[in-house]
Parts: sequence; structure tokens; C-alpha cells
Amino acid sequence: MNLYLINAILNNFPNSVTSIVQSNGNMYISVKNNDLFKISFFLNKHTNLQFKQLMDLWGVDYLGRNLRFGVLYNFLSVKYNVRIILKTHIKQDTGLMSLSSIYNSANWLEREVWDMYGIFFFNHSDLRRILTDYGFEGFPLRKDFPLSGYTEVRYDDEQKRVVLEPIEVTQEFRYFDFTSPWEK
Repeated sequence: MNLYLINAILNNFPNSVTSIVQSNGNMYISVKNNDLFKISFFLNKHTNLQFKQLMDLWGVDYLGRNLRFGVLYNFLSVKYNVRIILKTHIKQDTGLMSLSSIYNSANWLEREVWDMYGIFFFNHSDLRRILTDYGFEGFPLRKDFPLSGYTEVRYDDEQKRVVLEPIEVTQEFRYFDFTSPWEK
């Protein structure tokens, strides 16, 4: 099946595949981001492949690279019991076409990636935060997101209610050298 799958993708999308790697029983196919939607549609509708389920979708932040984000899609063919992972890379200010019109599970998975990394999905019907609060600032899984965040929620005894305040961290704490805490 693996050889047939590789040939089917390479024959139908000869300029779209950038690499194919097999590692630990998984097949990783890197594709150009502009062709991801077409290849996903092909995998779903092809009679002899039948990748009918999108099992998972996740992002990776490669801070410092020109193509900052990697987005990986884990597809399953139940009929043939085969999984493949499509991988693509995008710049920080670009997005990807939503796969929610092909795979229903893509709806919430894309919302999670949007909420955590800020990767935009075009033609998504309901792209809004799903894991963080609606007023949350930033994207917490980006490597440039501060570990302390921007705000804190705490209970104020004087006001007898929960308050949301900006975090005030002293400069010494922000740039503390953890490599040698015993030396001055």
C-alpha cells in the first residue's frame, strides 16, 4: 500500500511533494502549502486510498526560520488500516485553506491550532478561540510568548470578586540566569 500511495501522490501532484520520509512506522509527506487542500481532497476521494478520517492536526513553532510554522495532518484509511502524515510549512503572516469542508473533524482541530499558534485557516466557518478565554492576548504555544503571560486572574478580598490585572514582573526576574543560581 505504501508504494501505491507514494506513486499515486507523486503521479497526480509531481511538483507538490518536497520530501517523503518513513520513520518509526509513520510516513511523513511534506507538501507545498498551496497544494495541501488539493492533496487532502485527493486522499479522501480516491477509490483505492480512502483516507476518510483526519485523526489529528497540530502545529509546530520553528522560531527564527523564514517558514516559521509547521502544520501536520494525520490521516487514516480505515479500509486499508494505513496512516500518513502530511506536513507543510508556512510563514508567520500567511495561512492555510481549511479542510473542514472535506473532514468534519478539522473544524475544532483548526480552531485549536488558531488559538494556540495564531495560524489562520481560510474559509473556516467558525474560527474563534476554543481553549483560551475570548479576551486572551496572544498565542500561548508560540516560542516568543512570555512564560508569565500578560495578565493574571486572582480573587480580590477587598472587592470580593475575581479581577483581571496586568502582570507586573520585576526586570531582575524576567532576565534571571538559571544556568548558575548559586553564583553571583
